Amino acid sequence: MAYETISFSTRDGIATLMLNRPQVMNALNTQMRAEITEALNTLPDDVRCVVMTGAGAAFCSGQDLSDAAAAADIEGTLRREYEPMLQAVINCRAPVICAVNGAAAGAGANLALAADVVIAIESAYFSQAFTKIGLIPDAGGTWILPRLVGNARAMGMMLFSDKIPAAQAADWGMIWQSVPEADFVAEVQERARYLAAGTTGAYLKLRRAVRESGANDFATQLELEAQLQGEAGRSADFREGVTAFLQKRAPNFTGR
Repeated sequence: MAYETISFSTRDGIATLMLNRPQVMNALNTQMRAEITEALNTLPDDVRCVVMTGAGAAFCSGQDLSDAAAAADIEGTLRREYEPMLQAVINCRAPVICAVNGAAAGAGANLALAADVVIAIESAYFSQAFTKIGLIPDAGGTWILPRLVGNARAMGMMLFSDKIPAAQAADWGMIWQSVPEADFVAEVQERARYLAAGTTGAYLKLRRAVRESGANDFATQLELEAQLQGEAGRSADFREGVTAFLQKRAPNFTGR
């Protein structure tokens, strides 16, 4: 379909989803949330990695505060629009890299942090400025942040609304990597190519195991690992990986 608030393209198994309202720092409005959800839920069959990024100087400034309808029914907007969008990221059938090319604020920060891997340009920052306008962090922020950086840092970040530079976010374990501007595009492309050529099924099982671990006791997690590993062990990629290792050649994974 034709999109108006995002751009979407695919090449060599990699889908690039770019938030495309640079004139408002890619602020999220109803249409953009719907288009992000649609794009992620209807990926072409050959896509094995998604790169989500922003047009212009920012990744995403969060909710478009000029959207009066959304402001008048915040709870309804979260339930109808944000929840499906975030579920589309979390449950995407391909690994999602968020390439944070600039400011990631409010719901925009939490959209980025919902991805499997976050790579940020050094000049980027992350902020949770909700309390400055009398709100609490939403879009999954109160769930994601404590799990990434611990309660102390999450509470400080959310209460004081400090801007956390990309390098500090990487030091905290909030994101995977902070990259100098000169290397940013090449690094994102290299990581995306690696995932697109890799064991897609194993990546998605890994995602499930990690995300369910927080609610599981040790015995339950061991059972989940055994189940998922059993499924992975019956995959074509596992057979190809072992065969390639024994034959001392590079594997040719198909994602199945």
